[in-house]
Amino acid sequence: MQMQNIGRTGLKTHPISLGTMTFGTQTPEADAHRQLDMAVEAGINLIDTAELYPVNPIKTETCGASEAIIGNWLAASGMRDQVLVATKVSGAGSAVRGGAPISPASLIEAVDLSLKRLKTDVIDLYQLHWPNRGSYHFRQNWSFDASGQDTSTALAEMEAALESLGELVAAGKIRHIGLSNESAWGLGNYLRLAETKGLPRVATVQNEYSLMCRHYDLDLGEMSHHEDVGLLAFSPLATGLLTGKYSQDTIPQGSRRTLNPDLGGRISAASLRVADEYVALAKAHGLDPVHMAVAFCSSRPFMAAAIIGATSSEQFAHIIQGADLELSEEVLAGIQEIYRRDPMPM
Repeated sequence: MQMQNIGRTGLKTHPISLGTMTFGTQTPEADAHRQLDMAVEAGINLIDTAELYPVNPIKTETCGASEAIIGNWLAASGMRDQVLVATKVSGAGSAVRGGAPISPASLIEAVDLSLKRLKTDVIDLYQLHWPNRGSYHFRQNWSFDASGQDTSTALAEMEAALESLGELVAAGKIRHIGLSNESAWGLGNYLRLAETKGLPRVATVQNEYSLMCRHYDLDLGEMSHHEDVGLLAFSPLATGLLTGKYSQDTIPQGSRRTLNPDLGGRISAASLRVADEYVALAKAHGLDPVHMAVAFCSSRPFMAAAIIGATSSEQFAHIIQGADLELSEEVLAGIQEIYRRDPMPM
């Protein structure tokens, strides 16, 4: 398995990262620890979490529980030097700090609390969960309008965040920084400010990416190529649509749809139909649909890692069985045919 660069940090990641957003709700602590053990055994070294987690559902009283579960594992396992820990600070409208936007004060507070929960001295990759100015992610692209954003305010907030992150790097509390739910304009300005002001440089962007959601292929993919910024892809299985378990609009017992019936706006007649086409393509070539979906993400030139979140260790074991899969030209051509016909199914 070829390890991938994490931007210009000198660090490398396995092409699969373990996502932990269900640790503490759908995934109990004992099973979460099993997944962490399995990840290390498989060579997976990047563990992604957030102060907001767990989800399904998000509750103020449970925010931070995923970090605490990881912290307990780090303390008990002695594996800290074998993994990279990535977490995120929440922003405007979240269940943390009364929904306050990201600011120098919130960054300092959030980092200290995350370090305490994670039971570690340093966070390897610290990410801004979403921009204060808003974004087009999570199905907001259908109504997105940037004309209400104030340019000077947005740039001032970016610079202030980078300055605070620089102080946290200097204090030894974080090593590198990343963005999440960002755009090409946002990433470009963070990079410009870092270069002109001598501030920390963005190493990664964590955005949604899958066979069903390929916004990143365009402007951000070009930015990644020229600026050495890797994508950490969340929802590479399109929240389960690409597994085939929701075929015919079914809702299996215990699945995410029992808690979130429309999967955050992803469920529609079009998305169900296109997901079934990708599942059928995989089966026609003798492939597991899950393995094909993850292998497609891993094949993309801008990819740092695909973040896999499994509600159980059994699911996680199944996913990582296909970690070495490389897709044939015939499979890639079939993917392209479906993509050209239905480029934005959800």
